[in-house]
Amino acid sequence: MTNSNPQMKAVTIPAFGAADVLRLDEVPAPEPGPGQVAIDVAYAGANFAEVLYRQGVVDVPLPFVPGIEVSGRIRSVGAGVEGLTVGEPVAALTIVDGGGYGQVVTTSAELVVPLDAYDLGLDTAAALPSNSTTAFLVLDRVARLRSGESVLVHAAAGGVGSQLGQAARLLGAGRVVGTVGSPAKIETARGFGYDEVILRDQLSGAGEFDVVVDMVGGPARRASLDALAPMGRLIAMGNASGAEDVGISANELWFTNKTVSGFNLAAFSAAFPAAAGRALRQAVAAAASGDLRVQVEVLPLTEAAEAHRRIESGSTTGKLVLDVGGAGTV
Repeated sequence: MTNSNPQMKAVTIPAFGAADVLRLDEVPAPEPGPGQVAIDVAYAGANFAEVLYRQGVVDVPLPFVPGIEVSGRIRSVGAGVEGLTVGEPVAALTIVDGGGYGQVVTTSAELVVPLDAYDLGLDTAAALPSNSTTAFLVLDRVARLRSGESVLVHAAAGGVGSQLGQAARLLGAGRVVGTVGSPAKIETARGFGYDEVILRDQLSGAGEFDVVVDMVGGPARRASLDALAPMGRLIAMGNASGAEDVGISANELWFTNKTVSGFNLAAFSAAFPAAAGRALRQAVAAAASGDLRVQVEVLPLTEAAEAHRRIESGSTTGKLVLDVGGAGTV
């Protein structure tokens, strides 16, 4: 990226802090390198990961343009890129380097899925690359879910939780249970593929599970380990509660035949972009066919701070998406 590049509008993190630090700026538009594409962004998903960037929990260079997933149209392609055409609509993971809150973003061509073959709105397409891709990767590649197994998902009404229940069903799970933090979210979560939805503090009476996916952390992580059946797998993939880390004894895992694994989409996408791209294609196809439902609420890019505040408060259900294309043209 050089100062000779055309300018674009982007929401930046100029300093770590509360949501109010987010600022709409003009910055140079990026150009694709070898193996990359540049995308004119239509919509960008808003995620808890971007809150962590803004808070400084994840160390990023400042000023930083957040945004881990987008939809839009191919603007240009870098050397060596095949199968992607300028102007075609796409969904893309931009999680490795961020940048989705800008009018133009670059990412690896392996993390881009063309949308021409699918009847899918760009607003919905922007909601798929992070949460829906994560759902399929976590259950299939990490948990190695087998047909008929039982699954428990925390934060079942949230962005990734809303996808995990449905993905578990599509991958052949038997009993699928979700937990939520308040009674107001129970009915919403029930619409996302769960047999049962319970309050998180009622987990002790819910029985045993083959797979538990925990993005909440704190007391929920300890309770999740206790809820595992023999040979059960706990997947730790977040700490939305902000609680202190929970220590897990290796001897306890040895004696009880339980497994704990971690999953981080950014690290996975950097190390295995082709596998992440395949999971994104799976998510796009499932959403386009109606097998995967995504509840989307669109906010203008200028309300990125409001999106962050709502995500931090835990009040969101489904997915918040920012209208980046409405910010103007580059």
